[in-house]
Amino acid sequence: MKFILVKLPILDRYLFSQLIIFLIFSVSLFAAVGVTIGTVSELTYKINEYNLPLSTAILVFILKIPEYTAYALPIGTLLTTLLVYGRLNSDRELVAFRSVGLSLYRIITPAIAFSILITGISFFFNELVVPAANYQANLLQSSFLEETELTLQRKDIFYPEYQDTTAQDKELKRLYYSEKFDGKRLVNMTIMTWSKDRLNQIITAKYAKWDQDKEVWQLIEGQEEKLTGSLLSTEVKQFDYQEISLPATFFELVKVQRSPEEMSLRQAKNYLNLIIESGSVKKIKLLQVRIQQKMAFPSICLVFALVGATLGSAHSTINKSQGFGLCVVIVFSYYLLGFLSGSLGIAGWLSPFLAAWSPNFLGLGISGWLLKSINH
Repeated sequence: MKFILVKLPILDRYLFSQLIIFLIFSVSLFAAVGVTIGTVSELTYKINEYNLPLSTAILVFILKIPEYTAYALPIGTLLTTLLVYGRLNSDRELVAFRSVGLSLYRIITPAIAFSILITGISFFFNELVVPAANYQANLLQSSFLEETELTLQRKDIFYPEYQDTTAQDKELKRLYYSEKFDGKRLVNMTIMTWSKDRLNQIITAKYAKWDQDKEVWQLIEGQEEKLTGSLLSTEVKQFDYQEISLPATFFELVKVQRSPEEMSLRQAKNYLNLIIESGSVKKIKLLQVRIQQKMAFPSICLVFALVGATLGSAHSTINKSQGFGLCVVIVFSYYLLGFLSGSLGIAGWLSPFLAAWSPNFLGLGISGWLLKSINH
């Protein structure tokens, strides 16, 4: 970082050094407050109610730090630019810069460049660290708690498989149901097969496994029922062990069952490809919106930096307490807008792209208008 700063003009080096110091402080503050408020009371309850070991609770607490750090990065960027440029304004340093011919656009350029760097860091942090840490935190608790997000995802697993009949229509081909997935096997498995809109086969098994080498399902302790058009059994076959050739999609689904917060962008896209055939429009829309939000979220740093630098440059009376209050209002407004647009996207009223990116576009538009209005 020092080598990069040496190569920069004096103005940029000065502003970068100010921004870095404030950002470290802001992100540390918000991350510490967030992880403490968000996890300590919950973990204390789990220790008392479910006898969650203290050592496990400490590990979970540590594993939740990346998630709250990721949330703190854009908020810290907003507070940093707001306070740094507010101080430059109150100390009349902005007046000095502009008196030598520098435009406000040039003065704010270091904040924009700085936010682009933070955006890149935020993206890779959210891709490589946060999903894995969240999944491990959930995994650590699952053996001690009756219900966690992970255990709920692995109970009462249901998946319909469709086949295309025309360019637009699909018909149900198979229906898969399992009571639970224990990490290796599906328990109490039921497979119902349709042909020409008629149920013609029901297979049940106590356990089901996927054989990767043979690419077949291994069914243990079950029965196969073949049905006529009147749904009367024509043949019932009991078996201790049976191999059947079916797609591996259902096993792939249960193995990668995670919430969107526990998936990287690549994992979310792969999971979306798996559930496309399920026909669950709401679930597909939800994942499509979440994928776009994963790409849009890091760029909030750029939006907040421009908003903070512009407001700080426009108001010379912003102190730390006022800056913090203004930061809270902006962040609350932004996340409220993000929640509303995301909900509209999941409901199908907005495209997934607009649902995720419209708050960013609106923030850039407002900050650009403010910047233009005060650059005179």
